Amino acid sequence: MSSCAPANLHPSVIGKNPQTPVGVVLVRPHHFIANPETALDNSFQAIANKQDITDGYNAFKEASGVVDELKSLGVDVHVFEDENYHTPDSVFPNNWFSTHAGGHVAIYPMSVESRRRERRTDIIEMLKQVYRVQDIIDYSGQEKDGRYLEGTGAMVLDHIERVAYVCKSRRSDPVLLERFCSQFNYEPMVFDASDSNGNAVYHTNVLMCITSDLVLIGAKMVRNDTQRAELLQRLKSTGRKVIELSEKQVSSFAGNMLEVQGAAGRLLVMSATAYHSLTSEQINLIEQCLSIVVVSIPTIEKAGGSVRCMLAGIHLSKRL
Repeated sequence: MSSCAPANLHPSVIGKNPQTPVGVVLVRPHHFIANPETALDNSFQAIANKQDITDGYNAFKEASGVVDELKSLGVDVHVFEDENYHTPDSVFPNNWFSTHAGGHVAIYPMSVESRRRERRTDIIEMLKQVYRVQDIIDYSGQEKDGRYLEGTGAMVLDHIERVAYVCKSRRSDPVLLERFCSQFNYEPMVFDASDSNGNAVYHTNVLMCITSDLVLIGAKMVRNDTQRAELLQRLKSTGRKVIELSEKQVSSFAGNMLEVQGAAGRLLVMSATAYHSLTSEQINLIEQCLSIVVVSIPTIEKAGGSVRCMLAGIHLSKRL
């Protein structure tokens, strides 16, 4: 651990770790399919979108495996069941809500109808009962005006430096982004990112992952040289190690990871697909800072998201 340079913590948060959620919410799907509504602008989904009659069973089993693995390591996992046939992407709850230090919760507008049905009052009620929630800011009414901001899929948040990193897409409306940043005290950093076929990256969290000490990012997918240089400089200025990912690694979900708190320390959770795309040097750099947890979720990844999308981080204080 000593070789891992710590992020520059503000004096008010020394002794705490604002980047690491104290727990996670996971929604276990009972009738999973890759959502045809979202395939139009999700090239990750289009690549792997081959349906199979066993997908529902396999996705349930994979989600259950993630729960079991994280709980065995002391991660606080709040599990909710989804038995609905009309919410194919419910396994990715990080898009419709986020939580923030100080007791704040945001609820987001989603770009397609089926995803709007994922919002659940029982999850919000659990947060209120178990954690200290001071207020809930609900942006979902913006859907009627065609404005969308899909949570911590659209935004990758640096909770230490208070920066919201966002790649432009129809799922990250600039007006809503400015409103969120103003209300939640983040600085927006917006950039363009696309794959080699010219497809815009649909969610920022498939491109980059920010932990307390590391950043993994597919920087070359930011095609504009000036934007890429500014982005990398901003990330390096935080004192974190920056690990650059290739486009192939990004397509294998190597940018879609999440740091969580386990009983014995901080963990970086990633899929087997992501792990096997990494080089031994990259793995070594990560392991200097975090213990790696690998889970197998190939069926769920058909929907165009991976581990980070499955885990909605909780950045709230528990009630005594």
